[in-house]
Amino acid sequence: MAASRMDLDGRPIKPITICMIGAGGFIGSHLCEKLMSETPHKVLALDVYSDKIKHLLEPDSLPWAGRIQFHRLNIKHDSRLEGLIKMADLTINLAAICTPADYNTRPLDTIYSNFIDALPVVKYCSENNKRLIHFSTCEVYGKTIQSFLPKDSPLRQDPAYYVLKEDVSPCIFGSIEKQRWSYACAKQLIERLIYAEGAENGLEFTIVRPFNWIGPRMDFIPGIDGPSEGVPRVLACFSNNLLRREPLKLVDGGQSQRTFVYIKDAIEAVLLMIENPGRANGHIFNVGNPNNEVTVRQLAEMMTKVYTKVSGESALETPTIDVSSKEFYGEGYDDSDKRIPDMTIINKQLGWNPNTSLWDLLESTLTYQHRTYAEAIKKSMAKPTSS
Repeated sequence: MAASRMDLDGRPIKPITICMIGAGGFIGSHLCEKLMSETPHKVLALDVYSDKIKHLLEPDSLPWAGRIQFHRLNIKHDSRLEGLIKMADLTINLAAICTPADYNTRPLDTIYSNFIDALPVVKYCSENNKRLIHFSTCEVYGKTIQSFLPKDSPLRQDPAYYVLKEDVSPCIFGSIEKQRWSYACAKQLIERLIYAEGAENGLEFTIVRPFNWIGPRMDFIPGIDGPSEGVPRVLACFSNNLLRREPLKLVDGGQSQRTFVYIKDAIEAVLLMIENPGRANGHIFNVGNPNNEVTVRQLAEMMTKVYTKVSGESALETPTIDVSSKEFYGEGYDDSDKRIPDMTIINKQLGWNPNTSLWDLLESTLTYQHRTYAEAIKKSMAKPTSS
């Protein structure tokens, strides 16, 4: 597996050690799987929880045994962090609060998690000459220029006013009282710090801007594989409604437009960044699928059809209901109109393009979630009741 693998420039790929912060999450679990099954690299997996990578850690007879080590720690207050970064060749930081419902209800936690807590990671990488791949967000773009144009302006049809480019598009946020932008601002500021470390101190970095990565193990199903209370992101919200046979809630009519990319396609892009540092260092990459663009209402309609297929259940008579953003998210919520990534830079540098259709990624995700939900219900029913 290891000896014959080559990078994009025809050079042999040498095994490295990766310190992965947030390895137990949705993206981390899929990246760990990819690294264990297809590469010779070692992973120091850092997280508070290990449920989503438990299958990679046990038993000791697994073919990659010894190449992945789990370290249970919270980067906020653990003196082991710098030592683990020093042990690695590359650090990947996935840790974040990235749930829209938290942005305006827990703005301080959001800012601390996405900026303050990330500072030591950047500092240790820079001081110890370690390469960093930092996960940011497409939310750093904020609102499009198009959204400020008159409704009847012909410029609204010009992609230059709404397609988001890493090196050109401005970052436009709402007013300070709209605390929904606390996440995007914190993420943008840590990007600027990383970029400055690269310019002034020679930090080797890559910044990833994910555009709605979707697949098995994303977010949580409240009360099943996550807390009973809480509001996950849109696809997990809709999944939860479908599993519980509840109408899907469309915030402000579901008119916002989004693009979605399959997690396995996205992980291919990350692996290319890991193994081609000469092509990835110093770059910011959009990672998304502009071909999978829909309104949130269209997403709800498609998910209802896909779920009917994978579950065998009929759709509800009233499959969707409209709710206001204030009712759903609370005071201080605001939103971007659309997020369509420009793919020029990642295609030029890494030759990457996604290939999974929206229908196929929804079918894969909902099949997994339907099975997980059914297993959880069966397990709960099997528990003995106290008399």
